Amino acid sequence: MKIAVISDIHGNLDALQAVLLDIKNRGIKEIYNLGDSLYGPLFPIETYRLLVKEKIQSIRGNCDRILLDSDTDNATVQYVQDLLGEDQKEWISNLPFSLETEDFYFCHGTPSSDVGYLLEEMSPNGSMLKKTEDIMELVKGISQNIIFCAHTHIPRVVYLPNHKIVINPGSVGLPAYEDELPIYHKMESGSPYGNYTIVTKQEDECFIEQILIPYNRDEAIRQSEKNGRSDWVKALQTGRV
Repeated sequence: MKIAVISDIHGNLDALQAVLLDIKNRGIKEIYNLGDSLYGPLFPIETYRLLVKEKIQSIRGNCDRILLDSDTDNATVQYVQDLLGEDQKEWISNLPFSLETEDFYFCHGTPSSDVGYLLEEMSPNGSMLKKTEDIMELVKGISQNIIFCAHTHIPRVVYLPNHKIVINPGSVGLPAYEDELPIYHKMESGSPYGNYTIVTKQEDECFIEQILIPYNRDEAIRQSEKNGRSDWVKALQTGRV
Protein backbone atom coordinates (compact mmCIF):
# COMPACT_ATOMS: atom_id res chain seq x y z
CA MET A 1 0.00 0.00 0.00
CA LYS A 2 1.34 3.42 -0.96
CA ILE A 3 -0.29 6.80 -0.30
CA ALA A 4 0.64 10.44 -0.85
CA VAL A 5 -0.33 13.12 1.64
CA ILE A 6 -0.44 16.82 0.78
CA SER A 7 -1.53 19.88 2.74
CA ASP A 8 -1.61 23.65 3.01
CA ILE A 9 -1.82 24.39 -0.70
CA HIS A 10 -3.13 27.90 -0.02
CA GLY A 11 -4.24 28.50 -3.60
CA ASN A 12 -0.77 27.92 -5.04
CA LEU A 13 -1.82 26.27 -8.28
CA ASP A 14 1.66 25.90 -9.78
CA ALA A 15 2.98 24.17 -6.68
CA LEU A 16 -0.02 21.82 -6.61
CA GLN A 17 0.39 20.95 -10.28
CA ALA A 18 4.08 20.11 -9.76
CA VAL A 19 3.38 17.97 -6.70
CA LEU A 20 0.51 16.07 -8.36
CA LEU A 21 2.67 15.43 -11.44
CA ASP A 22 5.40 13.96 -9.25
CA ILE A 23 2.85 11.78 -7.46
CA LYS A 24 1.45 10.60 -10.79
CA ASN A 25 4.91 9.83 -12.14
CA ARG A 26 5.51 7.61 -9.11
CA GLY A 27 2.34 5.65 -9.86
CA ILE A 28 0.58 6.62 -6.64
CA LYS A 29 -3.21 6.62 -6.92
CA GLU A 30 -4.33 7.36 -3.37
CA ILE A 31 -3.89 11.00 -2.28
CA TYR A 32 -5.08 12.71 0.91
CA ASN A 33 -5.20 16.48 1.40
CA LEU A 34 -5.07 17.84 4.96
CA GLY A 35 -6.71 21.18 4.27
CA ASP A 36 -6.07 24.92 3.97
CA SER A 37 -6.51 24.52 0.24
CA LEU A 38 -7.82 27.81 -1.13
CA TYR A 39 -6.94 30.65 1.27
CA GLY A 40 -4.26 33.03 0.02
CA PRO A 41 -3.66 35.89 -2.44
CA LEU A 42 -3.14 33.46 -5.33
CA PHE A 43 -5.42 31.22 -7.42
CA PRO A 44 -8.19 29.73 -5.26
CA ILE A 45 -10.69 28.86 -7.98
CA GLU A 46 -8.15 27.17 -10.23
CA THR A 47 -6.86 25.23 -7.23
CA TYR A 48 -10.38 24.11 -6.34
CA ARG A 49 -11.00 22.94 -9.91
CA LEU A 50 -7.83 20.85 -9.96
CA LEU A 51 -8.58 19.22 -6.61
CA VAL A 52 -12.08 18.32 -7.78
CA LYS A 53 -10.87 17.12 -11.17
CA GLU A 54 -8.31 14.81 -9.58
CA LYS A 55 -10.82 13.61 -6.97
CA ILE A 56 -8.42 14.38 -4.11
CA GLN A 57 -9.76 13.26 -0.72
CA SER A 58 -9.67 16.46 1.34
CA ILE A 59 -10.42 17.60 4.87
CA ARG A 60 -11.13 21.05 6.28
CA GLY A 61 -8.40 23.29 7.68
CA ASN A 62 -8.86 26.41 9.76
CA CYS A 63 -8.24 28.61 6.71
CA ASP A 64 -10.94 26.74 4.81
CA ARG A 65 -13.37 27.32 7.66
CA ILE A 66 -12.75 31.08 7.85
CA LEU A 67 -13.59 31.47 4.16
CA LEU A 68 -17.22 30.81 5.09
CA ASP A 69 -17.14 33.51 7.81
CA SER A 70 -19.25 36.45 6.66
CA ASP A 71 -17.76 38.80 9.26
CA THR A 72 -14.15 39.50 8.31
CA ASP A 73 -11.82 42.46 7.98
CA ASN A 74 -9.01 40.36 6.53
CA ALA A 75 -8.20 41.59 3.02
CA THR A 76 -6.92 38.22 1.82
CA VAL A 77 -9.98 36.40 3.15
CA GLN A 78 -12.14 38.99 1.37
CA TYR A 79 -10.14 38.52 -1.85
CA VAL A 80 -10.90 34.79 -1.85
CA GLN A 81 -14.51 35.22 -0.74
CA ASP A 82 -15.16 37.60 -3.63
CA LEU A 83 -14.04 34.87 -6.04
CA LEU A 84 -15.94 31.98 -4.51
CA GLY A 85 -19.07 30.74 -6.20
CA GLU A 86 -21.76 28.50 -4.77
CA ASP A 87 -19.95 25.35 -5.93
CA GLN A 88 -16.80 26.29 -4.05
CA LYS A 89 -18.73 27.31 -0.93
CA GLU A 90 -20.64 24.02 -0.93
CA TRP A 91 -17.39 22.08 -1.40
CA ILE A 92 -15.78 23.84 1.57
CA SER A 93 -18.84 23.41 3.79
CA ASN A 94 -18.91 19.66 3.04
CA LEU A 95 -15.25 19.03 3.88
CA PRO A 96 -14.96 16.70 6.89
CA PHE A 97 -12.96 17.67 9.98
CA SER A 98 -10.90 14.47 9.73
CA LEU A 99 -10.57 11.24 7.77
CA GLU A 100 -9.49 7.79 8.79
CA THR A 101 -8.76 4.42 7.24
CA GLU A 102 -7.78 1.14 8.83
CA ASP A 103 -4.13 2.22 8.90
CA PHE A 104 -4.12 6.02 8.84
CA TYR A 105 -5.71 8.97 10.63
CA PHE A 106 -5.76 12.43 9.02
CA CYS A 107 -6.41 15.79 10.68
CA HIS A 108 -5.38 19.38 10.03
CA GLY A 109 -4.28 20.59 13.44
CA THR A 110 -4.99 18.12 16.23
CA PRO A 111 -7.70 15.46 16.53
CA SER A 112 -9.83 18.00 18.41
CA SER A 113 -8.91 21.39 16.90
CA ASP A 114 -8.11 22.79 13.46
CA VAL A 115 -6.05 25.61 15.01
CA GLY A 116 -4.01 23.60 17.51
CA TYR A 117 -0.47 22.47 16.82
CA LEU A 118 -0.08 18.75 17.43
CA LEU A 119 3.71 18.52 17.40
CA GLU A 120 4.98 22.02 18.17
CA GLU A 121 4.57 24.47 21.00
CA MET A 122 5.23 28.18 20.80
CA SER A 123 7.37 30.20 23.18
CA PRO A 124 9.08 33.60 23.05
CA ASN A 125 12.09 31.69 21.71
CA GLY A 126 10.15 30.25 18.80
CA SER A 127 8.75 26.85 17.84
CA MET A 128 9.85 23.76 19.75
CA LEU A 129 8.89 20.09 19.62
CA LYS A 130 6.34 19.28 22.30
CA LYS A 131 7.12 16.86 25.08
CA THR A 132 6.40 13.26 24.17
CA GLU A 133 3.75 12.87 26.86
CA ASP A 134 1.93 15.97 25.63
CA ILE A 135 1.75 14.61 22.08
CA MET A 136 0.60 11.22 23.35
CA GLU A 137 -2.17 12.89 25.33
CA LEU A 138 -3.46 14.63 22.19
CA VAL A 139 -3.62 11.39 20.18
CA LYS A 140 -4.68 9.00 22.94
CA GLY A 141 -8.08 8.40 21.36
CA ILE A 142 -6.67 7.50 17.93
CA SER A 143 -6.49 3.77 17.18
CA GLN A 144 -4.37 4.05 14.03
CA ASN A 145 -0.58 3.88 14.38
CA ILE A 146 0.09 6.40 11.61
CA ILE A 147 -1.33 9.85 12.30
CA PHE A 148 -1.07 12.77 9.90
CA CYS A 149 -1.34 16.42 10.87
CA ALA A 150 -0.56 19.71 9.15
CA HIS A 151 -1.11 23.41 9.96
CA THR A 152 2.49 24.34 10.85
CA HIS A 153 3.77 24.01 7.26
CA ILE A 154 6.90 22.31 8.65
CA PRO A 155 7.68 18.73 7.53
CA ARG A 156 8.26 16.52 10.55
CA VAL A 157 8.12 12.88 11.64
CA VAL A 158 7.77 12.02 15.35
CA TYR A 159 7.97 8.49 16.74
CA LEU A 160 6.14 7.83 20.02
CA PRO A 161 6.93 5.19 22.67
CA ASN A 162 3.56 3.51 22.04
CA HIS A 163 4.78 2.82 18.47
CA LYS A 164 2.56 5.46 16.90
CA ILE A 165 4.12 7.80 14.35
CA VAL A 166 2.91 11.35 13.75
CA ILE A 167 3.74 12.86 10.35
CA ASN A 168 3.43 16.43 9.11
CA PRO A 169 3.89 16.54 5.31
CA GLY A 170 4.67 20.26 5.30
CA SER A 171 3.10 22.72 2.90
CA VAL A 172 2.58 22.37 -0.83
CA GLY A 173 2.14 26.08 -1.45
CA LEU A 174 3.35 28.30 1.42
CA PRO A 175 6.74 27.34 2.95
CA ALA A 176 6.79 30.02 5.67
CA TYR A 177 4.45 32.33 7.59
CA GLU A 178 4.16 34.33 10.78
CA ASP A 179 1.24 34.46 13.21
CA GLU A 180 0.24 36.44 16.28
CA LEU A 181 -1.50 33.54 18.08
CA PRO A 182 -1.15 31.96 20.57
CA ILE A 183 1.86 34.30 20.77
CA TYR A 184 3.83 35.88 17.95
CA HIS A 185 5.83 33.20 16.14
CA LYS A 186 7.38 32.33 12.80
CA MET A 187 7.14 29.02 10.98
CA GLU A 188 9.86 28.62 8.35
CA SER A 189 10.64 25.51 6.32
CA GLY A 190 13.81 27.12 4.98
CA SER A 191 13.13 25.99 1.40
CA PRO A 192 10.92 27.44 -1.34
CA TYR A 193 10.07 23.96 -2.65
CA GLY A 194 6.66 22.33 -2.41
CA ASN A 195 6.48 19.60 0.24
CA TYR A 196 4.51 16.38 0.53
CA THR A 197 4.86 12.90 2.03
CA ILE A 198 4.75 9.35 0.71
CA VAL A 199 4.05 6.42 3.03
CA THR A 200 4.56 2.86 1.84
CA LYS A 201 3.15 0.09 4.03
CA GLN A 202 4.81 -3.30 3.65
CA GLU A 203 3.47 -5.92 6.03
CA ASP A 204 3.98 -4.40 9.50
CA GLU A 205 6.47 -1.71 8.46
CA CYS A 206 5.88 1.80 7.11
CA PHE A 207 8.46 3.55 4.98
CA ILE A 208 8.18 7.34 5.09
CA GLU A 209 9.52 9.72 2.43
CA GLN A 210 9.42 13.49 2.82
CA ILE A 211 9.51 14.92 -0.71
CA LEU A 212 10.57 18.40 -1.84
CA ILE A 213 9.46 19.49 -5.30
CA PRO A 214 10.86 22.48 -7.24
CA TYR A 215 8.42 24.43 -9.39
CA ASN A 216 8.16 27.71 -11.28
CA ARG A 217 7.10 30.26 -8.66
CA ASP A 218 6.96 33.32 -10.93
CA GLU A 219 3.16 33.46 -11.30
CA ALA A 220 2.55 32.97 -7.59
CA ILE A 221 5.06 35.69 -6.74
CA ARG A 222 3.53 38.12 -9.25
CA GLN A 223 0.04 37.45 -7.91
CA SER A 224 1.24 38.00 -4.34
CA GLU A 225 2.79 41.32 -5.36
CA LYS A 226 -0.41 42.32 -7.16
CA ASN A 227 -2.41 41.66 -3.99
CA GLY A 228 -0.02 43.54 -1.74
CA ARG A 229 1.36 40.53 0.11
CA SER A 230 5.10 41.15 0.33
CA ASP A 231 5.27 38.57 3.13
CA TRP A 232 4.07 35.89 0.73
CA VAL A 233 6.60 37.06 -1.86
CA LYS A 234 9.48 36.51 0.55
CA ALA A 235 8.10 33.19 1.76
CA LEU A 236 7.69 31.90 -1.80
CA GLN A 237 11.16 33.08 -2.77
CA THR A 238 13.09 31.85 0.24
CA GLY A 239 11.05 29.60 2.54
CA ARG A 240 11.57 32.18 5.28
CA VAL A 241 9.63 35.04 6.80
